[in-house]
Amino acid sequence: MSGGSGAVEAVEVVATFADAAGLAMPPLLILDRVAAFLDAHGIGEGEIAWRRIGDGQSNITFLLERGETRVVLRRGPRPPLPRSTHDMIREATVQQGLGRVGIPVPRILAVCSDAEVLGVPFYVMEYLDGVILLDETPRAFDGSDGRRLASEALVDTLVALHSVDLDRADLGGFGRPDGYLERQLKTFTGLAGQVSRRELPLVAELGARLAKTMPVSQGASLVHGDYRFGNVMFRESSPPSVLAVLDWEMATLGDPLADLGYLTATYSDATSPRTVMELTSATREHGYLTRDQLAERYARGTGLDVSDLRWYQALALWKSSVFLEAIYTRWLAGERPDDDFAHTLEHAVPEVLERAQELAR
Repeated sequence: MSGGSGAVEAVEVVATFADAAGLAMPPLLILDRVAAFLDAHGIGEGEIAWRRIGDGQSNITFLLERGETRVVLRRGPRPPLPRSTHDMIREATVQQGLGRVGIPVPRILAVCSDAEVLGVPFYVMEYLDGVILLDETPRAFDGSDGRRLASEALVDTLVALHSVDLDRADLGGFGRPDGYLERQLKTFTGLAGQVSRRELPLVAELGARLAKTMPVSQGASLVHGDYRFGNVMFRESSPPSVLAVLDWEMATLGDPLADLGYLTATYSDATSPRTVMELTSATREHGYLTRDQLAERYARGTGLDVSDLRWYQALALWKSSVFLEAIYTRWLAGERPDDDFAHTLEHAVPEVLERAQELAR
């Protein structure tokens, strides 16, 4: 299937609101409006230099430099957006709460809920100078011991997150933990019917299978929703230590094993199958913990039974297929003309569904 034929050239950044007026698609940054917002919050002075950063295919992150000040602006993609997605206000709120109880997160400097400024809400946070592990191991901890310690730190940070006192963090009302798994299945079943232009029968089949075999949750915690090496920033030093956990858009209260299922389903080791959702290819190298070792360390740290982990892994990939299909459909409609990833999803989404089916059996 070919797609994207209706795409138009998109301009990411313009200097003024007047410059944005004649564009076929709204820009991602309007510098005079951003400058006014930063002025109102006492963040830097003078002209803004910008650079897009991060590997996200969903929300968009810019490094802004203004005088001696460096900050990060994070916003959702261009509208229209699926309901209950790309919620920057929610993402900022959870980071503010976690900062109160010592979980490593960036400090939030300002939040803009007025969609008139850039077309969507956004927030500004401190810039942190660290390293993120994706396809290559950072030089500071490249070696068998460093790799092992990095993956141990990844798990231990997740254990700490799932142990947060939600009342102390002022996040006790952040979500409804009861019925979390049922709501996940219902939400993504409904969303799947809205975001796809093509027949993907495995979506419905897997949803039904997951509902029929759903385990009983062992407890509730804050759930990150996209926990992986790509959303964990390390200090560029040895031994590895976590500087900040990033990308809190999906955070809610629910079953903590949903995070472990996603982490292990998208983590690479020597025996894991390759799919578009295998997000940490560097961890195939010797020294990193395997998927099973990640789960074992998490179980020791939390006391939770992980014997149903394959169900949670299948859930993670099934949900991911829906998100990926939404990206693919928007690309087909010409709404993501600057996306070099979306065209691969024609075949990648069915592959993810097949892997989820294997796990669910």
